Amino acid sequence: MTAHNTNIVLIGMPGAGKSTVGVILAKQTSRDFVDTDVLIQTLQGRSLQDIVDADGHLALRKIEEQILLGLDLRSHVIATGGSAAYSECAMNHLKSDGVVVFLDVDIATLESRVHDFDTRGLAKRPEQSFAELFEERFVLYTKYADITIDCRDIIQEDVCATIIERLRPV
Repeated sequence: MTAHNTNIVLIGMPGAGKSTVGVILAKQTSRDFVDTDVLIQTLQGRSLQDIVDADGHLALRKIEEQILLGLDLRSHVIATGGSAAYSECAMNHLKSDGVVVFLDVDIATLESRVHDFDTRGLAKRPEQSFAELFEERFVLYTKYADITIDCRDIIQEDVCATIIERLRPV
């Protein structure tokens, strides 16, 4: 497995299971867990949707970038917000102390899991469809991923087992 002081950074679309997998993975690898969406909401004192409604999607992306750049963690599992990959400097910062794992879930599965896209606080253009957002972000996720896990049709525990296996040195 990767060095214990290394972070495991989970990226992917809303509904990919970053938060759920992150909690399980943190327990299984004896790491602390951080959900950056929760950090944003705690520090801002408002929900992601409130930020988007009041200040726009680009403001949420900027806040997220600042939070990510401010992280100085070791030995954590970090579940990022779905839009983390829009910030090259934030992703490079996360990669400098961690392994980035893309939880790859097809759009049909995402749509079956998440029914509140309009109120979830997505950092997307107002006219942008979920399918367009998916296509746009998929390119970014694959660009930054050190490891990609196909999460279709497998339970979270199996996703974690696959991550752990892929982190083992060859």
